[in-house]
Amino acid sequence: MLIRYKKSFEKIAMGLLSFMPEEKEVKKLQSTIKEYEENPDWQLFLWKEEDILGAVGVRFENEINVVIQHITVNPSHRNMGIGRKMVQAVKRTYEQQYAVCADDMTERFLERCEEEQ
Repeated sequence: MLIRYKKSFEKIAMGLLSFMPEEKEVKKLQSTIKEYEENPDWQLFLWKEEDILGAVGVRFENEINVVIQHITVNPSHRNMGIGRKMVQAVKRTYEQQYAVCADDMTERFLERCEEEQ
């Protein structure tokens, strides 16, 4: 299930985001987490089953679009459908008010999720 990021999950969230190629550098990773904490247009969610296994971040682009900008799953739990479940949960959360779309970094993954449905 999706749970909203809070400061007490900072180390877990940073660990998960560090698996993304563009978030490898510590300063970039810290900047990203700070943006999720301070910018009301950015929201980070963690995926919890028994443990926290993934993270998905969205950005409210305007009054119409919510952009999925980060998707990451713990490498030992990849290829088990967790990323797809996170995308579906985000869509269910926002589909009444917004169009859920991808940025350049998440576009291919979202396309694959659509193909598998």
